Amino acid sequence: MVEQETSGSAVVPRWVLHVDLDQFIAAVEVLRRPELAGLPVVVGGRGDPTERAVVSTASYEAREHGVHSGMPLRLAARKCPDAVFLPVDGPVYDAASAEVMATLKGVPGAVVEVLGWDEAFVGLETDDPWACARAIQAAVLERTDLHCSVGVGDTKVRAKIATDFGKPRGVFELTRDNWFEVMGERPTTALWGVGSRIAARLAKHGYATVRDLAAADEAVLVGEFGPSMGPHYGRLGRGDGSATVDDTPWVARAHGRETTYQQDLVSPEEVEEAIAVLARQVVEDIRREDRACARVHLKVRFAPFFTTTRIRKLAEPTFDPAVIAATALDLLRALGDDRPIRLLGVRAEMVPPPGGYAAPRTTGRGGPSAR
Repeated sequence: MVEQETSGSAVVPRWVLHVDLDQFIAAVEVLRRPELAGLPVVVGGRGDPTERAVVSTASYEAREHGVHSGMPLRLAARKCPDAVFLPVDGPVYDAASAEVMATLKGVPGAVVEVLGWDEAFVGLETDDPWACARAIQAAVLERTDLHCSVGVGDTKVRAKIATDFGKPRGVFELTRDNWFEVMGERPTTALWGVGSRIAARLAKHGYATVRDLAAADEAVLVGEFGPSMGPHYGRLGRGDGSATVDDTPWVARAHGRETTYQQDLVSPEEVEEAIAVLARQVVEDIRREDRACARVHLKVRFAPFFTTTRIRKLAEPTFDPAVIAATALDLLRALGDDRPIRLLGVRAEMVPPPGGYAAPRTTGRGGPSAR
């Protein structure tokens, strides 16, 4: 925690709580269909496991069969043939999330930084963070019938990681006092933001555990990851980082649309039409914010499953879907790859709003996590 001086002689500790809804999408669906309680539930795509789509979330019962977020629905069906498959219903999850976040913002003295559908940081000055965590769980459950887990920490990093130890429906605390006791011998992949590829690069230098990374030579990290990310990974190993919860309203930098096609796109005409459709959709999105497209991002997944992305800055910002589509097509053609296409995505990075952006968030927004 961070100690905050009050107007008198007393010092009140300031804590970071990370609130994370348990199996959020699946839990919302079970509330809509109580007869599904206790059954393996998988939500993804249009709810048809014979189609190309991925799992958005799976209930704990489905996870026991090895089903997880991001897994192709077809594979999920093979792993758990008795699962109930449901389509994604974004507006319903938006509404449920709004109720949760309103509950958090109603906590006296709380500063709330919304991270996505199902998670938020809560900054609080309190002598009893566990009591606050339990009170938050009770308030969320009373208002929404949804359960959540809470990580208690003295930094955002520690609070975020602590949540996983509390799942489901629990509370766990990570601070500088117990960081190495809990995390020291765990692999670096146990850290927030360290995946298998980063872990492999760390392992090349002998940094296999969190404790190894905490004691790493910063010059080595800078040489491997650069002057920004190198020290960042070192701080992650120590659990260090910001303890400031920022409730500044989030402003999108870009809007994107992507589609996984049930039949691979093969002909140039099919590809051109698909990109044109995506470009029109993203223009509808950016027009609602009245901020023109300054950069075009292309995402393409070739059959069977090779994905790449490309970006190009436009000569001048535009709302013209034809310009965005033509730029995306140029990026695609420059790849020189004529394999069938199973997925296309077009993303419009917008001009900054007046006054610019707030400080970068420490995690992504939008859809839910897999927990």
